[in-house]
Amino acid sequence: MKRQARGGGPTAIGAFSAGTVEEEADGATEQAQAPQLTRRLGRADLRAVPEARRELRDLLRHWGQPGRAEIAELLTSELVTNAIVHTDDDAVLTACVGPGGLRVEVRDFVARPPRLRVANADDNTHGRGLVLVESLADAWGVRPHGVGKSVWFELDADAA
Repeated sequence: MKRQARGGGPTAIGAFSAGTVEEEADGATEQAQAPQLTRRLGRADLRAVPEARRELRDLLRHWGQPGRAEIAELLTSELVTNAIVHTDDDAVLTACVGPGGLRVEVRDFVARPPRLRVANADDNTHGRGLVLVESLADAWGVRPHGVGKSVWFELDADAA
């Protein structure tokens, strides 16, 4: 069941989770021990997509959720591709595994919010990324920053 939006600032699409993996951890010690991936994505560098998938696969190797790890790889590649293709700037990928599950976030430095759109039958390469995220993630959303935004998703550890 997807988590619903909580109060707060404007949301373009998606929903805010009840709390992030970091917020749910008890204390800084657990937060520091949580396996994490942080990777800078270069402007228009499409090589970053398979590299991000490989690095996420390495991070999730001991997560114990093989089916969920495959979904995480797919959704991560969609967010990374969107940031690289639809912005003309660098981006930052962050993934964190905690007791409650996985949170992946891609931050870019363009304020324009992403659009959830229906794929065009004539164009079999565009318009499906956020639909996949919405369909497969347990929670997802867009968080505005002073400069840019973060698009994120979460997969719960106990979801089937």
